[in-house]
Amino acid sequence: MKIVVAMDSLKGSVSSEDANRAIAKGLRLAGGMDIHQVPIADGGEGTVAALVSAHKGTLVHVNVTGPLGKPVKATYGLIKKGTTAVIEIAEACGLPLLKKEELNSISTTSYGVGEQILDAAGKGCTDIIIGLGGSSTTDAGIGMLQALGFQFLTDTGSSAGYGGRSLKHISVIDSSNVHPSLEKVCFHVACDVTNPLHGPNGAAFVFGKQKGAGPQEIAALDEGLKHFSSLASKQLGIDLQSIPGSGAAGGLGAAFTAFLHSPLLPGVDYILTELGLREMLHDADVVITGEGKLDGQSSMGKAPSGVAKLAKQFGSTVIALAGDVSDADKSLHEIGIDAYFSIVPGPVTLEKAMESDSATHNLTRTGEQVGRMLLLSMKTKDYTRSNQHSGGHH
Repeated sequence: MKIVVAMDSLKGSVSSEDANRAIAKGLRLAGGMDIHQVPIADGGEGTVAALVSAHKGTLVHVNVTGPLGKPVKATYGLIKKGTTAVIEIAEACGLPLLKKEELNSISTTSYGVGEQILDAAGKGCTDIIIGLGGSSTTDAGIGMLQALGFQFLTDTGSSAGYGGRSLKHISVIDSSNVHPSLEKVCFHVACDVTNPLHGPNGAAFVFGKQKGAGPQEIAALDEGLKHFSSLASKQLGIDLQSIPGSGAAGGLGAAFTAFLHSPLLPGVDYILTELGLREMLHDADVVITGEGKLDGQSSMGKAPSGVAKLAKQFGSTVIALAGDVSDADKSLHEIGIDAYFSIVPGPVTLEKAMESDSATHNLTRTGEQVGRMLLLSMKTKDYTRSNQHSGGHH
């Protein structure tokens, strides 16, 4: 029986690679299976690790400007003989870089993302895969663009400054000093949100609160995003608001499409293709996937849903495992997950359940039990077949 283990990370708890390893260990305890592991991601956290692991690439560490202007160490990946970089924007401007009391979506900047891009371009990368997700910014990507040489000027010709608060002061977009290395770079932006740049479903109103913005700040950010959108329309002839996903990562989606000429790609499908999952699944009997929490959102563009849809094309059985399945519903079965289980054995605090050692142990234990169940189903099938066979000779 060929089993492919393709778990996403259990965010804040266990990486994709470690989750796969733990489940494979459990399956081996049950015995009698051909087990293959594919670390996966959907364009968010874990994308660099998954692609570097799949392609046997290398990691690069670089000091860049963090979301509040202080230096942070960001990690990105080099794959395909160093021709392709894999960058998660959260490494330079992500929510995890800030303490709760530091969250400040009015002034956080995406400048460090541009510095990562320049570092990769300087190493000769001609393709850059970008994972949009987990940003602490709502600056429409101007910070990233400023690092790349774009200038955003006020009506007096001075710099409008950094962060979301500066958007409403921009009168002129100047692209005359853009870094020449960008001409040779093709961007592939993995994005799984379809929010527009501004308005009730835009970057500020939907994501501003979790980035530390209060009601007045959210309204001010939305005004800034709207102003920036109308300026881009007048000066560049691009309607940012009509691009699905332009509001992703605080408007970085808009910056990539309008200024770096990169279409936004359905994140999970693109990343799973890059990981070579299709080739791995074509003769798989069972696929085990999952993430930290399975719910209605899991059926909409998350990694397990992408795995399940792909596995169903080859007729594989799909089992999903997660820490929390309390909000899971029939939509998971509709996308191809045949059965889902929680790995948590009994009443326990969320903190305890999310401890890395605890979650790893629970994944292994559940993996063994799933393996035993699969072996049992094989024995049942064999028994039924042999009975039918002997029945045919009477």
